[in-house]
Amino acid sequence: MADAPARLFAELLPFFILQIDHSSYARFEDRPFGKWDVWMNVINVEADLGTTEQALFAAFYGEDHDWGNAGWREMAAFSSCVLRPLEWAGLLAETSETNAGKLMHHVFKTPLWRASLKLDTDDILKPVKVQ
Repeated sequence: MADAPARLFAELLPFFILQIDHSSYARFEDRPFGKWDVWMNVINVEADLGTTEQALFAAFYGEDHDWGNAGWREMAAFSSCVLRPLEWAGLLAETSETNAGKLMHHVFKTPLWRASLKLDTDDILKPVKVQ
């Protein structure tokens, strides 16, 4: 498989994302409520031009959780079990900045996401202009 990186990627990525229990990385082994097909399709739209970790969490759970309030554990579970594995797989990139004393995590889809995934929500995305 080392001679066929695309085949290796096609074998490893679904296993890594869909079959590994990522909650074991979290401090409390909490799991977010949801399914991968929903997470992937919503992230496909919400992070198309970039978003924040907090905005993604709110898109799924409709709650104004933050690392500084009582909802931090739910955000940590979502981050550990959904966003981090996608980042480790090279499908998402995250940057951080401090704004008014608060740490903000920004999430972007990588070119690998666009090149390797075909999702139900692809049709509603607008093409990205490259100049």
